[in-house]
Amino acid sequence: MGTGIKFNEILVTGDPIILASQIAILLTSIAIVAGLSYFHKWGWLWREWLTTVDHKKIGIMYIIAGVVMFFRGGMDGLMMRAQTSRPGLEILSSQHYNEVFTAHGVIMILFMAMPLLIGLMNIIIPLQIGARDVAFPWLNALSFWLFFSGAMLFNIAFVIGGAPDAGWTSYFPLAGKEFTPNIGNNYYAISLQIAGIGTLMSGINFIVTILKMRTKGMTLMRMPMFTWTSFIASVIIVAAFPIFTVALAYMGLDRIFGTHIFTISGGGEPMHWANLFWLWGHPEVYIVALPAFGIFSEIIATHSRKNLYGYSSMVVSIVGIALLSMLVWVHHFYTMGSGPVVNSVFSITTMLIAVPTGMKIFNWLFTMRKGRIQITNAMLWSLAFIPTFTIGGVTGVMLAMAAADYQYHNTMFLVAHFHYVLIPGVVFAVFAALYYWWPKIFGFLLNEKIGRWHFWLFNIGFNMTFMPMFFLGLKGMSRRMFTYQEGLGWEPLLMISFMGSLILAAGFAAFCYNIYWSFRYASRDVSNDPWDGRTLEWATASPVQHYNFAKLPEVTSIDAYWKMKKEGKTGLLKEEIEKVHLPSNSGIPFFMGVVFTIVGLFLVFEWLLPALVASTLIFAGLIMRSFDYDDGYYVGVDEVTRTEQSWRGEL
Repeated sequence: MGTGIKFNEILVTGDPIILASQIAILLTSIAIVAGLSYFHKWGWLWREWLTTVDHKKIGIMYIIAGVVMFFRGGMDGLMMRAQTSRPGLEILSSQHYNEVFTAHGVIMILFMAMPLLIGLMNIIIPLQIGARDVAFPWLNALSFWLFFSGAMLFNIAFVIGGAPDAGWTSYFPLAGKEFTPNIGNNYYAISLQIAGIGTLMSGINFIVTILKMRTKGMTLMRMPMFTWTSFIASVIIVAAFPIFTVALAYMGLDRIFGTHIFTISGGGEPMHWANLFWLWGHPEVYIVALPAFGIFSEIIATHSRKNLYGYSSMVVSIVGIALLSMLVWVHHFYTMGSGPVVNSVFSITTMLIAVPTGMKIFNWLFTMRKGRIQITNAMLWSLAFIPTFTIGGVTGVMLAMAAADYQYHNTMFLVAHFHYVLIPGVVFAVFAALYYWWPKIFGFLLNEKIGRWHFWLFNIGFNMTFMPMFFLGLKGMSRRMFTYQEGLGWEPLLMISFMGSLILAAGFAAFCYNIYWSFRYASRDVSNDPWDGRTLEWATASPVQHYNFAKLPEVTSIDAYWKMKKEGKTGLLKEEIEKVHLPSNSGIPFFMGVVFTIVGLFLVFEWLLPALVASTLIFAGLIMRSFDYDDGYYVGVDEVTRTEQSWRGEL
């Protein structure tokens, strides 16, 4: 059992980059506190954000956290590309490089992609199904604060105690105490456990919301495609995340309590970790990819002025992907000795999953065929996704061949492949979604001209960064190398990759500038339906009123709002308005998030008695919730009427 870390070992010292990070964190914290105090915003922050249970505000907080984590993980990527741009550079030490690539992978998958997509799901799903909130608003708030707790724990590891350094997969025996005795991998086990519990809660919440809260007439086969893909992704979350929860619990037991589940010396089995990790890890790819497919489906159909081609086949394909996603995990370790029969079976299932995935490409292409296509920034990102993701898919089929994978495995070819899958399959989708739904969320449009700079810089930089990696892999360059010798023929390609990463970063900076410029100067006189949309979220005000719908809509077809517009049924009669019931704010989820952070820190440092004492506060929070009899509040008819008249005109 761990003896705990001494107090004088808490702060990480000796690295100028980490020292700069510590100073930056301190100054940023002081600036935030000073700003909130100067503008007297503490009460506003507590009432409007920290205690909110409104699905739209929770979604916005997820998105803000995801964008911040995008910057954080992107800086890690820039440091890696700078370190390998020339042979023999010492920008990062080998240890720091290990920590950076570990953080980059974890942050981009779990603390960037997941919150951005879950944030969009939070905002859009209730609107698309004609609901006033998610099924469990309080649980939704707790889910966010547990995610936020895990994210904060993971990110402070670089400056307090020491960061994880065994890769984002954290394979044993490398991740065990024998080879990484510092507390970095404790951070990995505890922070991901806390965030994962929050994600599991979100998955349950979305499933119940979609199954039980759809408006009148909205059958499953009338749901918008984004809601369908989010529903299937939530089912995968509920199926896959408990596996990761168990794996992380085993990891914590080995590292903190001295068990030997994964350690050879104590009779454990390191390959057990690899199997458990990828039993979760590959479905995780589809947890983030499926909602992205739904985003592209919504945007392409709207901007083509057509129904989505092959709606039923799209539903069948995403269900097929969900089933097959649980049957391909061994392709991540063909070289670990599973044998030719096992490798062959998983090679076949891996190739099979390309079939339903490829079907969607044709659905989108046929949706655009003979459509009156409107080119906006959202549509540009959707169009760029198709060829870029296809490159990732084709190289994935190459990697699926077990015999060939012995050549590609753990090379830069693999790094290029999964970036060509995940960046177009997640990042392009999020950018498209933000340009598309931004006016619905915030009440103003992002600037299209600045958006073009964002689009071209990001796409050019992305391809310059990752296309050379295919060739580097074929030239024999292994992944995770922090330096290399001259004369291997890698230098030109690695320099191109580094230059591309700078252009890619400029593209992200253009996006951030677009948000700033649009917030300052964009017109707030925005239609509730700027894109001539097809689904119910466009039937509400921009930004959406806090009760979502004055009267819950009635659906008679797919693309319900499109049909309402065609039939002239988008109006609202004054006598149809009734009072609206909404849940009250609660500070308990925020309190529990803080407690989980404290307990997590104690466990990371192996201070077991303080962790046990602090954990009682978690149960205190649950007891407080159990005896909270607040049944919410009503928005009166007069207030609803005034709000509706403000954007509809006279009722």
